[in-house]
Amino acid sequence: MRRRPSADDDANGPRTTATAAAKADDAPEKAERSAGVVMVLKEGSARAAGRPPPLKAHGRKTSREVGREQHATGEKAAVWPQTLDPAVEQSALDGRANGKETAETMAERHNLQRGRLRGPWSCSLLTLATTACSIILLATIVRSYLTLQMDPKGCAMSRMRPAFAPFSDFDTEHTRFASKYSLYLYREGGVDEDTRVKGIPVLFIPGNAGSYKQVRPIAAEAANYFQYVLRQDTAAVGNGKRPLDFFTVDFNEELSAFHGQTLLDQAEYLNEAIAYILALYHNPHRSLREPGLPDPKSVIILGHSMGGVVARTMLRMPNYQEHTINTIITLSAPHARAPISFDAEMVATYNDINTFWRQSYSTVDPRTNPLADVTLVSVAGGGLDTMIPSEYSSLTSLVPDTHGFTVFTSAIPHVWTGLDHLAIMWCDQFRKALVRAIFDVADVRRPSQTLAQSERIEALRKRLLTGMESVVEKATLEHEPITFLTLEHSSTAIMSHGERLTLRSIGASGKTQAHLMPIPAQPFIGGSKFTLLTDQALDTGASNGTFTTLLCSMFPPSSGSSGMTFAIDMDIDSFNSAGSTRLACKNAAADVSFLPASTNESVNAFDDAPPFSYLQYDVEDLHEYQFVAIVEQASEPVQGWLLAEFSSGVDSAIKISKGHHQLLLNGLRRKLPANRPMMTELKIPEVHSTLFAYKLRVNRQVCGSEKDELFAPLLRQYIQEPYESKYFVNTKGGNINVHGISPYMPPPLSGKGASEGLSLQLWTDPTCNSTVKVRLSVDIVGSAGKLVMRYRTVFASFPLLVVAVVLRKQFKVYDATGVFISFSHSMDQCIRTSLPAIVTALTFLAVALSKATQGPWARKWLGRSTTEAIDFTVNDFMLGTSDPFFWFLVPLFGLISVGICIAANYLVLTLTHLFALAHGLLRSRTIGLSSEDTRKAAAATATTSFAPSTTYQRMITTGILLLMILTIVPYQFAYIVLCLVQLSTSTKALRAALDDRSDPSYNFYNYAHSLLVLLLWILPINMPVLVVWIHNLAVHWLTPFSTHHNLLSVLPYILLVEMLSTGAMVPRLTGRIRYTTNLALFTFALYAAVYGVTYAYRLHHMVNALCAWLFLVHLSASNGNGNGNGGGPVTLVANLVGQYLPSRSSRSSRSSSSSSVSAGSAMGGRNVKKRP
Repeated sequence: MRRRPSADDDANGPRTTATAAAKADDAPEKAERSAGVVMVLKEGSARAAGRPPPLKAHGRKTSREVGREQHATGEKAAVWPQTLDPAVEQSALDGRANGKETAETMAERHNLQRGRLRGPWSCSLLTLATTACSIILLATIVRSYLTLQMDPKGCAMSRMRPAFAPFSDFDTEHTRFASKYSLYLYREGGVDEDTRVKGIPVLFIPGNAGSYKQVRPIAAEAANYFQYVLRQDTAAVGNGKRPLDFFTVDFNEELSAFHGQTLLDQAEYLNEAIAYILALYHNPHRSLREPGLPDPKSVIILGHSMGGVVARTMLRMPNYQEHTINTIITLSAPHARAPISFDAEMVATYNDINTFWRQSYSTVDPRTNPLADVTLVSVAGGGLDTMIPSEYSSLTSLVPDTHGFTVFTSAIPHVWTGLDHLAIMWCDQFRKALVRAIFDVADVRRPSQTLAQSERIEALRKRLLTGMESVVEKATLEHEPITFLTLEHSSTAIMSHGERLTLRSIGASGKTQAHLMPIPAQPFIGGSKFTLLTDQALDTGASNGTFTTLLCSMFPPSSGSSGMTFAIDMDIDSFNSAGSTRLACKNAAADVSFLPASTNESVNAFDDAPPFSYLQYDVEDLHEYQFVAIVEQASEPVQGWLLAEFSSGVDSAIKISKGHHQLLLNGLRRKLPANRPMMTELKIPEVHSTLFAYKLRVNRQVCGSEKDELFAPLLRQYIQEPYESKYFVNTKGGNINVHGISPYMPPPLSGKGASEGLSLQLWTDPTCNSTVKVRLSVDIVGSAGKLVMRYRTVFASFPLLVVAVVLRKQFKVYDATGVFISFSHSMDQCIRTSLPAIVTALTFLAVALSKATQGPWARKWLGRSTTEAIDFTVNDFMLGTSDPFFWFLVPLFGLISVGICIAANYLVLTLTHLFALAHGLLRSRTIGLSSEDTRKAAAATATTSFAPSTTYQRMITTGILLLMILTIVPYQFAYIVLCLVQLSTSTKALRAALDDRSDPSYNFYNYAHSLLVLLLWILPINMPVLVVWIHNLAVHWLTPFSTHHNLLSVLPYILLVEMLSTGAMVPRLTGRIRYTTNLALFTFALYAAVYGVTYAYRLHHMVNALCAWLFLVHLSASNGNGNGNGGGPVTLVANLVGQYLPSRSSRSSRSSSSSSVSAGSAMGGRNVKKRP
């Protein structure tokens, strides 16, 4: 058995025949790598033959020629392992000796296992087990995502009678996008059909693939609400309320989420549209505006999905006119980060826009802040939104709470339901709340058409938040007393300190009654609260409610105060005073919060039932008052109830400090005593991750009192920033999931902690005197579905890690042995060795990075932000979280990615085999031979599979494609073409291998197939931009994308795929330079794991660089030795020129020898050197 030639042998040239024979006879038999060492066993005198001289450029022998020569001389190319045992086989693969074997034994073993080693369908039990585990895990995740932890849907359908008036005169004189986009004015049929503007301008921006007609439900509600409610309210008209002129833009359902340049084009067009809209109000022929009102100088913006991001981008564009936008309301808009990172322009635009907003609000002097007068509100749909993760709608990293906030629809009063991505535009409950919020901030008396910035944010909080958030100011406390209350003994009940007020029979006495609850004296116990809950409406002064709640003081009011007086006589002796006493009071109805009704018949929070009224004050905020007066105004019995009490923080607030591990292992159990307050709050700071889902169980004893229960238990789940609340009526438990800390989300702008954790507020009837048991446990299977929305891009980057590792193994074995093993066999070997080691190392890296993310070293080397006090890129890499608890996600994603790659590989194999079969059938029918004749002629007909085109044909084809990239098509289109060409090459290679049955043919097929798999995994990164380009062609927009005509972004792909289309096999690298391929693939694999999710578009460019290197390796085969080790840069350039500009002698030489060169000769570099 002959030893394998070393690099020195290649450098010094072939040895003599005598020397080679002597070496072969004297050297002991050695074990070679089991992955397939090419051993040349010759019969007779051919066994001692020396190695053939290197082939010249443009005339090198191909695999099929080598195979025919071997058949003629009696050579047999043997590929075999040392042993059948997998463990020993792997030991041999790593280069460890395993004893001596005769040539006959090794040849027999080769014959048994040769097919498995080179066969693409090879699959071990370990591979099957890995794939099965991966499929089971993936199916579990998908099932959980589709069926578990689902929020109920409670939207009512909306009705409208739409009419759209186009502005045809908004043409190319105003904007260069006039032929692509259009502007419309909405009018509601039967209510407002005059197309002249007359009210407050509002501009709607549709989102990704959205239609301008989506504005119909909201605009219709605005028209009807003003026509039938506000128009009849003289106070509202006097406060500047006028109809809303809804303008909407037709973007031809453009895909703005996929392409950054499209987003910038829309923002540019909208700024020009705003200038045009404001000019309409100056035109007396186009305006019906009331005389005396100022002309509008700004427009309210309403953006859906990516339209909300476009709205924020408008303020960054060069054509933005200052102060033309001051109020932006977005619906399900991904503000925090891009939905996908496949387009470099999209990622760069997001970074630029978000940096602009952060730096603007970080300015100390408001006069230098370009966004000082801008109010931004983001509304999220919650768990029902399957288009974008709802936490991406969060503004905590962009806007301070003085200028904006994020609220979930399940928290908005009278909505109380989650909404999906499209329902947020037509849900009847939500559109009513939204329209009222817009009217709350509108004021036609001002040029800005809105209230001042501080008043706008306060009005929006009041309308869209629950009222129990810490940022919501208590309006009653800021006003002067306007109510004077005179009391007498017969109609007044003064409660003792700490006594609870319970009213079951309202209006039974037939006259007005007052109940005074003394406010506890200072010092106040921390967390003490006053709470009031009733199923009746509280009197606001403008309406006749059942109850009036007053905050009263015994001090006389300031001069000039006036208001209504409750004339109620009171026993003066109770105050030890000689005269009557009047209390100066404030009506607390302005601070009421509405809660969904919870009775024994309630099912969902959004049920159509009158809501509960709830008041809550911190006792320390009531230090200026002595009494809370609750006045019954019902003159006849009313079915209803009221509960009011003062509670200490010790009794009402319970903080539970349990980490992830404790909650996962043991859950949480808490028994609430029978003498608890009406409202009890459980605070769990460690429950804040979006990756966990929980099961809540609430078990209560039967009401212990003789009287009926006033109301069923009501539970509110909430977190602060973003403001998310969910209500569970008549609760016995439910699914708990939060949108708090999420992977890849930037930290808050305030620099505080990302979340205060989960809080559970439980309202129960305290008169029942019964205990309540609360149990919270982790829903492991339900949590699996949360990975889909947060880690979707992982399944585009992690599989590339696996493919890179498999390719690395293939090249490593090929450079060492000359056999390019199949993708399947390489995958099997990687599962046994390198993949577990790499996944383990990445797991430790993820833990280390999560702990080091706050350190200066990590920010310097891993983040982009170095000058800002807060590093907003700290979560951009790896798993996107600083919590080391989630280390297990790395092996989980690794295992699933391996299974996905295996399945994808066999899918591609099936496709190529079907094409190869069709190719063979078509060829046999075309030739018209019998099956026996076909088999005999297979080798001869296979020679045409890779018949090379002429040099000038290749130059013309490549040149046309390059010219199209530079002028018309984006390089993503060329990439699709290259994938098709590579699929054709792989199919031809498979057909040739099946016909030829030689090792070089299988080498080339395995090589072409593996590159096809790699290209197909990069394909999803290029598809979105291509879809946008095709859409633009459909709307006759032919302006090219300036950012997608970079020739260098695809040129190496073109050169390599074109090289493979000629059948050229990559030469072996046996010197130190072979480590370059190894290092390049390892670097690519590492980058795909660390930054592949945040910067997925860079993976295309990294594979592009890899293709450039492989093309250079191909060129090195033309330097005269065929192994890729000789020649320098000058030689490589000469070879590159020779590929496309050959000399005349070279052309004539190839022309004269073309009759003797088979299809294998077209596989120029695919020759495998014979062993000496």
